[in-house]
Amino acid sequence: MTLIFAHRGYSASYAENTMGAFLEAEKAGADGVELDVQLTKDGEIVVIHDEKVDRTTSGTGFVKDLLFKEIRKLNANVKGIKKEPVPSLIEVLEWMNTNKLRCNIELKNGLVPYEGMEEKVIRLVRKYDLMDRIIISSFNHYSIVDSYRMAPEIETAPLFIEGIYMPWIYAQSIRAKGIHPKHSAMSDNIIINTMDSGIAVRPYTVNKDMDMHRFFNINCTAIITDDPVKAVRIRKQYEKRP
Repeated sequence: MTLIFAHRGYSASYAENTMGAFLEAEKAGADGVELDVQLTKDGEIVVIHDEKVDRTTSGTGFVKDLLFKEIRKLNANVKGIKKEPVPSLIEVLEWMNTNKLRCNIELKNGLVPYEGMEEKVIRLVRKYDLMDRIIISSFNHYSIVDSYRMAPEIETAPLFIEGIYMPWIYAQSIRAKGIHPKHSAMSDNIIINTMDSGIAVRPYTVNKDMDMHRFFNINCTAIITDDPVKAVRIRKQYEKRP
């Protein structure tokens, strides 16, 4: 069965990367959540997508230039009524100890080279004993390799925008157990060959009905979507098949 990961939580209807969006993803029946992490000026791991806080919060400036206490004062639900803080990774992992969800942690270190981020994330994942429910992904594949070397027990998955030749060979070469390609970058045949080689495939960001049907039809490992409610509804059609 294809798993459903809620991209930045249930971000189609709730403020992305907030505890509210993660809780709603759980209620919607998602199998996991996807989130992004960066480091504050004082080295705390916070859950936010952009390098700057401008788009998703009431504040301005780079995450790396703000203290944790400053970021926590911002409202991460600018379009909603209820104020939501920017979560810390600790907060999310504590919540995960109350459920059975999986979590894809994307390291956002492509533009800002956050020193020691991999180590800090791994330390927390081990502290909360969630090694078998976490996938570490990044567009920074050096970071993926570093993560594997530090914690071979935690699954890693490189992110791709373009298609790559024989992605299962590449994944095996960097000891990744999965790949997270842009949904339009891989043909069904390549996805099936990759899965047959023992590598999980979790395309992003799958929001259109037609694309969801495509991946459920070939029993892709998982999809990453903004709309877990729609995904769960469409997946039900495939669960009834013999």
